[in-house]
Amino acid sequence: MSFWETKKLSEMTTQEWESVCDGCGKCCLNKLEDEDTGELFFTSVVCNLIDLETCRCTRYSERTTLVPECIDLKQHDFKEYNWLPATCSYRLLVDGKKLPSWHPLISGTKETVKDAGVSISSYAMKESEISDLEDHIIEWLE
Repeated sequence: MSFWETKKLSEMTTQEWESVCDGCGKCCLNKLEDEDTGELFFTSVVCNLIDLETCRCTRYSERTTLVPECIDLKQHDFKEYNWLPATCSYRLLVDGKKLPSWHPLISGTKETVKDAGVSISSYAMKESEISDLEDHIIEWLE
């Protein structure tokens, strides 16, 4: 059995934790919260630190300092991951599900995330390219 099948997220080494990330970039999409209901809405807009080709942060180790709204998933209670998209590897593991066949740990390549249409690289835009986040709210087809 693989480490992600035998360990809880809290038991993983930093290297294991990072390898669980599928690199889709969805957690880096800007979100809007309805102040009355608390409902969360994802947008197609990402932080300017994201490389849209790789869907990786260009300043990963400094991201939470440079962008105070940036969420460090490892610093949160794993039970709170239900706000992440259903395809998120961390959420899947917390929910007791298996990693999908397109996940790099299963497929052996990062390209399968794009090939499966899970990556944000085909539709995301950077904050510097837009004027109003509300115009870019998206809905997940899960």
